[in-house]
This record gives sequence, structure tokens and C-alpha cells, in this order.
Amino acid sequence: MQFDVFTLFPEVFQPYLDSSILQRARENGLIHVDLHNIRDWTTDKHHITDDTPYGGGGGMVMKAPPIFNAVEAVLGAPPCCPLIYLSPQGRTFTTAVARELALLPRIGLLCGRYEGVDERVIEHLVTDQISIGDFVVTGGELPAMIIIDAVTRFIPGALGDPQGAMNDSFTNGLLEYPHYTRPEEYRGWRVPPELLSGNHALIARWRKEQALARTKAKRPDLLKK
Repeated sequence: MQFDVFTLFPEVFQPYLDSSILQRARENGLIHVDLHNIRDWTTDKHHITDDTPYGGGGGMVMKAPPIFNAVEAVLGAPPCCPLIYLSPQGRTFTTAVARELALLPRIGLLCGRYEGVDERVIEHLVTDQISIGDFVVTGGELPAMIIIDAVTRFIPGALGDPQGAMNDSFTNGLLEYPHYTRPEEYRGWRVPPELLSGNHALIARWRKEQALARTKAKRPDLLKK
């Protein structure tokens, strides 16, 4: 799968992309992440990508021309794949959305900064908007990394366990059951006997019961869905 990220700060991505699951997925050719610096498509000598908003007010707004130039140079006009703008006004990012995106061969991710992008970018270039929650962060780079990470987990071969992503929290509508590993006893706290029984049916039933109980206690809204 191909991710094309349009950002003013491409340098913040590399350390995370060079770690753990994402690094292995890239090395194995399961994902490709290309980082495009929007400043490279400016036409003035100072590489200005933002300006004051019409009508006044605080903050700066990312200009339309550099964004259009960057996206159209990489993805074509119109874009050959979905272009997602990371925005608090977008649809909420969920496991279902991650699975939906994982079916696509290529997506573009547009990272805003400051007060956001010129509305003409949203109206005439962006095809989708996604929010990672009801809060605001400094820019779209962290949300873009979250989307890359979550989507990659649903690409076959990205995880060591082929069913790993299907057992994660939210995938089946529940929070995940508790996990334990060695030692069997630590400071008097023992691993539940069901997990030591070797009885796979008993273990599966215990995990389902724990997932239900945990979801009821911590996220009862999920059970209502």
C-alpha cells in the first residue's frame, strides 16, 4: 500500500517509520510511505506557505497554491487516489475506517498547520476529512502517523500473528481481554488458572467473558452499539 504524506514537517515522521512494525512492513514491501514537503512547491524565494486570514483574526492559514501544486504534481489532477485532510471537522477515525482504508492501494494524507488550510483546498482538492478525536493538536502530522500505523495493522503480513489485528480492542466491538506472561506468580499475584489449563475452549470462554466485563465497566457505550 502506498501512503503519500503532504506536510511542512516531513522530518518528524522518519523516526517512527523506522521503528517496529512499520519498519518491518516497509522493509517487506507491504507499505511505501513517501513524504512530500509542501514548501518544495512554492514559487517565491522565501518558500512561504501561509498568510494572514481574510477578514482578520489570529493565526495564519496555509495557502492554496503550494498545496495544489504539490498534490497535483504527485497524484495528478484530479488526484488518482483519495486525498484525506486531517481535520477536527472530519469523520471520526475508528477501527472500521482503518479497515476501510486498508483495502485501498494508495491514499494521500494532507497535514494542516496553524489555523488550517485555505477552504478552496477542502472544496476542490480534498476528497475526505478525518479526525482522530474531539481535541486539537498542533498539526496533522501526528494524526497522519496514527492513520498509517492503524491501517498498516490490517494489511496481511504486517503483524507476526495473522489474526492479531482481528483480536485488538474495538475490532469486534469490545475492549480486549487481559494479557499475562511469565512469571506465573509475581508478588503473590497469580495468573488466572484458566490461562494455565491448556483447555482452549475454556480459555476462549474466559477471554470473551473478560472482554465483555471490561467493556461494560470501562466503555458501556460500545455495548449499546
